[in-house]
Amino acid sequence: MTQSLSDLSDQILQAARRAGADAADAIAVDGTSVSITVREGALEQAERSEGVDIGLRVFVGQRQACVSSSDTKPGTLITMAERAVAMAKEAPEDPHAGLADPAQLTTNTATETLELFDPSEEPDPATLQDDATRAEAAALRNKGISQVQSASAGYGRRRIHLAASNGFSAGYARSDRGLSCVAISGSGTGMERDYDYDSRVFQADLRDAEEIGRIAAERAVERIGAKKPKTGAYPVLFDERVASALIGSLLQATNGMMIARGSSWLRDAVGEQVLPKGLSVIEDPHRARVTGSRLFDAEGLATSRRAIVDDGILTGWTLDLATGRKLGMESTANAARGTSSPPSPSLTNVALTQGEKSREDLVKDMGTGLLVTSMIGSTINPNTGDYSRGAAGFWVENGEITYPVNECTVAGNLRDMLMTLVPANDGRSHLSRVVPSLLVEGLTLAGE
Repeated sequence: MTQSLSDLSDQILQAARRAGADAADAIAVDGTSVSITVREGALEQAERSEGVDIGLRVFVGQRQACVSSSDTKPGTLITMAERAVAMAKEAPEDPHAGLADPAQLTTNTATETLELFDPSEEPDPATLQDDATRAEAAALRNKGISQVQSASAGYGRRRIHLAASNGFSAGYARSDRGLSCVAISGSGTGMERDYDYDSRVFQADLRDAEEIGRIAAERAVERIGAKKPKTGAYPVLFDERVASALIGSLLQATNGMMIARGSSWLRDAVGEQVLPKGLSVIEDPHRARVTGSRLFDAEGLATSRRAIVDDGILTGWTLDLATGRKLGMESTANAARGTSSPPSPSLTNVALTQGEKSREDLVKDMGTGLLVTSMIGSTINPNTGDYSRGAAGFWVENGEITYPVNECTVAGNLRDMLMTLVPANDGRSHLSRVVPSLLVEGLTLAGE
C-alpha cells in the first residue's frame, strides 16, 4: 500500500462530511501476519495474510452508526460514508455518544518511545519453520513424550491510524513474534497434554525454541497418571500461567459497561476493600516493549498510570467517554475500538502487587490442597460473583506435590476468594498482565 494511513483516514472523514455527518471519527489498519506449524519434522501449515481495514463512525445529532470495509478505493469511501449517515439517521438517539472535546485531546503522540515495533527485518518462512522444528525436536527428546500435537512460530506487524473531526490525528505501529509447543505424553485414554510458549514485541527478546520445547515436554510428562482429587473444601494455588484469569474477573467487574448496566458484582463497591490490605492493581499503559502499551486511547485522550485497587481498596471504574457520561464521571482514557464498532472501555497493562514468597514456598504453606496449572470452561455469575471452573493440576499433601489431577471443578464466590489472596513473586514482567501465582483459601473442590 503506497497511500499513508493518515491520508486515508482524512479522506474517510472528508467523505463523511460531504455525506452529511455532523461529526465523525475513522480508523485505518494495515498489517501482515505469518504463521508456520510443523509436525513430525515436516511443514504442516503455512499461512500469510496482508490487508487494510478501515472503519468509520458518524454522528447525526446524537445518533451514531459504524461501518467498515477492506476496500479503500475512493468510490468505496463515498458509498461507505453515505451508508453510515443513512444508518445514523435511523438509529435511536444516544445522549451519551459523541467525540471528545478538542481541549481533552492529547498532544503527546510520539509512540516510538514505547518501543512497540521491532524495526528488524521480517523473519522469512524458513526461519520460522526452523524455530518450530527445533521446539518440536526438543520436546521429542524427552522419552516420556508420545507425540507433539503442534509446534508453531509466527510474526505479525500492524500500523494503526486514528483520526476524528475534532482535530485528533495520530498513529503508531506494533509488531509481535511468537513461538509455542504443545506436547502429549502417554497413549489412549492415558494421554495428557501441556504446553509452553513465548510472545514478544522484539524478536531478540524471544526465548529459545529448544527451551520452549523442553519445558512443554517436561510439563506433559509430569501429568502422566492424572486422576480426580478429593472432594471438599481446600486451599487452591493458581499457577502463574492461570492466575491472571482470576484477576481478570475482578477487572471485568470494574468495567464501566458492566457498571452502567448494573450487572457487576462490584457495582456498589467503590471505596470498599476488595483485596487484602497491601495489595494493589496498577494499570500502567507506558511500559516499554509491552504489547498493551499506548500513549493515547481510541478517542484521543492521554493515557496515564492509575491504581484500580489501592492497598486493597477499589478506587473506581474503567471508562471511555460514553460510559463516563452515563455514570456522570470523567473518562479514564481507556477507550479501545476495532474497525466495525464504536469505542468501549478496555484495559492496557495491569500488574498485581507481588509477594515475597516463591510458588514453591506457597505450596509448602498450603498444606493439603490443589495446585491448578490449567483451566477449562467458565461459569461466573456477573451479578453475584459466584465462580465455578474446570481445573487440572497437582494434588498437594503436607506441603508436597504428590500426584497430578484432572477432571475436577473449583468453586467459590469471587468477593470472598479475592479477600484471601496470597501472591507469590513469580509474575513475568514482560507480560501485559503481570500476575503471580495466587493462593486462595477455602474453595470447594468437586472431584471423586
